[in-house]
Amino acid sequence: MKYYAGLDVSMKETSVCIVDETGKICRELKVVSHPDDLISVLKDPAICVDRIGLEAGPLSQWLFEGLAKAGLPVICIETRHTKAFLKAQPNKTDRNDARGIAQMMRVNLYRPVHVKTLTSQRRRALLTARKLLQEKAIAIENDLRGLLRNFGLKVGMVGAVGFEARIRELVEDIADLAEIVEPLLDARLKLRQNYAALHRKLLAIVRDDETCRRLMTVPGVGPVVALSYVATIDIPARFQRSKAVGPSLGLTPVLNQSGESNRVGRISCCGDDMMRSLLFEAAQVMLTNVRKWSWLKAWAMNVAKRRGRQKAVVALARRLAVIMHRMWQDGTEFRWTRDVAMPAAA
Repeated sequence: MKYYAGLDVSMKETSVCIVDETGKICRELKVVSHPDDLISVLKDPAICVDRIGLEAGPLSQWLFEGLAKAGLPVICIETRHTKAFLKAQPNKTDRNDARGIAQMMRVNLYRPVHVKTLTSQRRRALLTARKLLQEKAIAIENDLRGLLRNFGLKVGMVGAVGFEARIRELVEDIADLAEIVEPLLDARLKLRQNYAALHRKLLAIVRDDETCRRLMTVPGVGPVVALSYVATIDIPARFQRSKAVGPSLGLTPVLNQSGESNRVGRISCCGDDMMRSLLFEAAQVMLTNVRKWSWLKAWAMNVAKRRGRQKAVVALARRLAVIMHRMWQDGTEFRWTRDVAMPAAA
């Protein structure tokens, strides 16, 4: 007889439910949210589990890796699809959620999610930490501007390099205000230094990565965009067609069709928020800062004339995602002219 398991994971404990092929509950318990504790339960010789369902979440990558290394048939399932399935239950509890996930595994009604490799997870952690330090430093700078504005002191247009000198210049004759500003400047300096260290580490990784260097031949794509794309896609072969990358990053419109109504809405915005934002930035850079003309920029400018600049940026971001995936698969660099066929738009 086949058995199926559902795991509802929380930070401290995980609810486990095991059902047989008829849907009968065979075992229910709570264990510590650690791979070793879950393995001791799921590797019971009396119950040979055929599929194990694990909802995507903060601990899912760590638990998935531990269970997969132990040879267990674990599957990471999509969160929104799971939520829609479990919504039919009148009471939401960890126990009921584990039961629902186990039933999803039994009837084969689930949508698997790709779990990234350890290298991509580390790169994503680097990108996230770098972005966090940058945002905190900018937040302190904005707070300093607002704080001094209350006293009629205007910082004005100044870059990151000259910001500290400008602040000290403004509060030079105000001793008590200088004492207040000094700790904020020290915190900002530390954040900027740590940000610069992580950025140098990022550049070193890109310098040694052939795929990142190839993706950077696309106009508007720099080291941050290239490394983020590689860390997000992880394994390009998991997409059968390059056009599938656009929907996975939430860059395609949502279709709402019912009867005679057929409405096309805004982009779905599902998938990786950071990667989608970086693709928007790359599209903006190509349209505004890149002076060298290319077939791709000409295509985007024509879209802007017909549909407006905002839609052109979204369309260009989607097409960049498609082209970068095809370049990665084919091992080719960006072609500035259309002498050779390029992948179609998503």
